[in-house]
Amino acid sequence: MMAKHSPIGLFDSGVGGLTVANALHNILPSEQLVYFGDTAHLPYGDKSKEAIVEYSLGITDFLLAQKCKVILIACNTASANAYEEVRAHVGARAVVMNVIDPVVNQVCAEENGTRTIGIIGTKATIDSGTYEKKILEITPRLQVSSLATPLFVPMIEEGFVFDDISNAIIRSYLSRRELVGIESLILGCTHYPIIRNQISRFFDFNVNVLDTAQIVALAVQKFLSENDMLSGQPAGDNLFFVSDHTPYFEVIANMFFNEKIHLEKNNIWK
Repeated sequence: MMAKHSPIGLFDSGVGGLTVANALHNILPSEQLVYFGDTAHLPYGDKSKEAIVEYSLGITDFLLAQKCKVILIACNTASANAYEEVRAHVGARAVVMNVIDPVVNQVCAEENGTRTIGIIGTKATIDSGTYEKKILEITPRLQVSSLATPLFVPMIEEGFVFDDISNAIIRSYLSRRELVGIESLILGCTHYPIIRNQISRFFDFNVNVLDTAQIVALAVQKFLSENDMLSGQPAGDNLFFVSDHTPYFEVIANMFFNEKIHLEKNNIWK
């Protein structure tokens, strides 16, 4: 295992994982983060399982080379399709975590009379059935309704948020029958917290839209604390890598972290 002061590594296909990185930064300011956005291959949601596994293992090797003590798959699509493969590949070299299990555990622990839960995500995440299967294994009395919302990721990556275009796309998806009558909504993609307020507004704030990034960050904090893995020294600078440069990535990253960050292009696929 890596030393306690080693960084936390996390990856996503693009800017979405920055929602989790920001939550981690706020909750665990003494931890150094190493983020990798695979912008050369985004979005993952329309890729085959085999391709998602290949990309995930390649990024995992990069994060292991950065001596990360934790590798957090900060992408629901990769968590649903490549978690077991990444965990087997890493072995005892680092801790591997995903963004699905913490959300499922919280939903089931805090069911509080909720009977109908909606899930939105990429095609690959929804088609995998991972959320629904895990929820019903723990709490079979819940009704789970899933809907693929594939345009959300490219919409966000292209910077269409808080405008008429994004509102129209959000309205088109969320008005579908699959989500009628839901009481809680799981944002099954780490991109989606960026538009969480718009989603809540569509439902007139009558649906509990879960802050999934916060849930995941708290789960990481709990794990590190319980296993005596919290850093005992000030964090080094957070590192941000992308496999292909996209201007909007840097804009979002700077917005989240309230500071000018250094974004380094590193195409590990060459």
